[in-house]
Amino acid sequence: MAQPSPSDLRLPGHPHFAYRNGELMVEDLSVSALARTHGTPLFVYSQSAMLAALAAYQRGFAGRQALICYAMKANSSLAVLQTFVNAGCGLDIVSGGELARALRTGVAPEKVIFSGVGKTRAEMRQALEAGIGCFNVESLAELDVLNEVAAALGRRAPVSLRVNPDVDAKTHPYISTGLKGNKFGIAHDAVLQAYRHAAQLPGLRVVGIDCHIGSQITEMSPYLDAMDRILDLVDAIEASGIALEHIDFGGGLGIDYQGDTPPAADALWQALLAKLDARGHGQRKLLIEPGRSLVGNAGLCVTETVCLKPGEQKNFLVVDAAMNDLPRPAMYEAYHAIVPLQPRAGEPTVWDVVGPVCESGDWLGRDRAMNVQPGDLLAVCSAGAYCMSMSSNYNTRGRAAEVLVRGDRAQLIRTRETVDDQLRLESQLSLG
Repeated sequence: MAQPSPSDLRLPGHPHFAYRNGELMVEDLSVSALARTHGTPLFVYSQSAMLAALAAYQRGFAGRQALICYAMKANSSLAVLQTFVNAGCGLDIVSGGELARALRTGVAPEKVIFSGVGKTRAEMRQALEAGIGCFNVESLAELDVLNEVAAALGRRAPVSLRVNPDVDAKTHPYISTGLKGNKFGIAHDAVLQAYRHAAQLPGLRVVGIDCHIGSQITEMSPYLDAMDRILDLVDAIEASGIALEHIDFGGGLGIDYQGDTPPAADALWQALLAKLDARGHGQRKLLIEPGRSLVGNAGLCVTETVCLKPGEQKNFLVVDAAMNDLPRPAMYEAYHAIVPLQPRAGEPTVWDVVGPVCESGDWLGRDRAMNVQPGDLLAVCSAGAYCMSMSSNYNTRGRAAEVLVRGDRAQLIRTRETVDDQLRLESQLSLG
C-alpha cells in the first residue's frame, strides 16, 4: 500500500488547512514553521475558518430577530471568544468562571446566556450583578433558589426554562442531552406547570423557552422533531397567559471528523425557519448557542513523533501530545484525522498513535497508515473544540500553547504552561 500523496490527504476544514508544495499550511502560513517557533504540542487555529462557520449561521438568520451566542465551553480561550464577540455574537456560559472570562472580552452582559444544570447561589449572584440576558433554568428547585437569590438582591432574574423534549439526537450517549434519561432540562409533560410556578415567583421574570438536545448532531430530523415539541409547548404556555419573548433552540450541530455529513448551518436553519413560519411563529426572537460547529474544524494540534515501537500485535507511534491535551479519544473513543505536516514517500506502516501519559487509554488514533520517522511532525485535525478547554495537568504536564492565524499573520494567544505555573498555588508540607 503506497503512502497517499498530499493532494489525496483529506483534511476537515479545507480550504483553511491545505497542502501546498508538500507542506501543510494554515491559511498562508506553514504549520511546521509555527511548530518550530512555538514548540509542541501546539494548538493552531484559523480565524478565517471560525468566521466562515459563523457566516453560515448569519446567512441562515438574515432578516430575522436572532442572537447567536457562542457556547464557550467548546473553546474558551480569550482570543477565540473575542473573535466571535467582535463579529456580533453573544456568549453562552455554564459557570461563574466562564462568566468572568466572558466579561473580559467586552461582551455586552445582556448578550450572555447562563446555561447549566447546577448553578450555585454565588454564581447566580455574580450573574445577576453583572446584568446577564437570561438564565436557562433546568429544574423547579433551581427556579426557587434563583428566586430567593434575586429577591435578596432586589432584582428580578430573567429566566427561560430548558425543556427536555425526549428527542433522540442520534449522537454519542455522553453528549446526548434531550432524552428522559439525561440529567438536563425539565420533562416535557411537566413544563407547563413549571412555567405557571415561575410566573408566580416575585424574583423571576419569564422571558423565554429553551431546548438543547445534544452535541455532534449530524442529521436534520432531530432538530425538526424538537422544534415541533417546543412549539406545541409555546402555544400551551401562552394560552395559559404567560408571554414568551424568545425561543432558544440551543446548538449541537456536528462537524466532519471522519466523513461525517452534517447539514450546513444555513441549510439547517432554512428548514427550521420554514417550520417556524408554518406554525405561525416566524416573527419570534430566536436564540441559539452553537459551539463545536464554529470552532471544531478551525483548529488542529501539532505533535512531534517521539519514537516508533513496532510490536507483534500492534505498532505504536509515540508522540508528545497526550490524553491531557486531547481528551476526546480517551473519553468518547472519538476519531480525529491524523496527518503528517510533510508527508514522506514510500510504503506506510499501520500505527496506533499514542501519547506518553501512563494510561492505556492515552491514545489519539488507532490503525493509522503513515510513513513516519522520529522527529516528524503530525497534525491531529478537528481539534478546535473540546480539546484545549478540557485539557488537564495529568502527569504534571503543562497545557499546550495556542496560536491564532489570520492570513499570513500569527498571534500567540496562550503561552505554554510551565511546571512553576502549576505549582504556584500549592504549598509545601508544614504539618510535620
